[in-house]
Amino acid sequence: MLAVQGAVSEHEAALADVGARTRRVRAPGDLDGLDGLVIPGGESTTFGLVAGESGLLPAVRGRIDAGMPVLGTCAGMIMLADGIAGGGPQPLVGGMDIVVRRNAFGRQVHSFEADVEVPALGAPPMRGIFIRAPWIEAAGPSIEVLAEHGGHPVAARDATRIVAAFHPELTGDRRLHRMFVERVRASAGAQHKEGSVVGAQ
Repeated sequence: MLAVQGAVSEHEAALADVGARTRRVRAPGDLDGLDGLVIPGGESTTFGLVAGESGLLPAVRGRIDAGMPVLGTCAGMIMLADGIAGGGPQPLVGGMDIVVRRNAFGRQVHSFEADVEVPALGAPPMRGIFIRAPWIEAAGPSIEVLAEHGGHPVAARDATRIVAAFHPELTGDRRLHRMFVERVRASAGAQHKEGSVVGAQ
């Protein structure tokens, strides 16, 4: 878990429920030995600045570019995007061929919950908790859109990344975390089939 900010403990609980061990990542050396990484919600600008100053940002980029699976929720989705629509420059991890719009559904006062159909996860729909949530404004050919809300993509994946604009860790629905951990285990190989170590940023 990338433990700079955000709902770290909630993600840790969700990952434990689906059989993963977690470690909190605050410095580049904390990435050693990890099989996957979670970038939680929070304030993406603050995260980018703090992680950039500590050297964590390029270290995370390097591990993801080398094939480490990563799950990004809300601000985590922003951090993994290649670009931000209508926003000023900010440090990003990047690498995912999407452009996102920050606070796309409105500010904090406009936060809401809604059922979100995620066909790849089957029925029933997930309960999406949207808090100053982004949406995906544009996606390249490598991107599989997993869910939409109001006509806008709000969850997607590519070969190494899964992103969601909402907060699955704040509900009891563990299907998105299970999808992520299954990908981590497949990537890590048979020797890590059980008890994969996931970094909670």
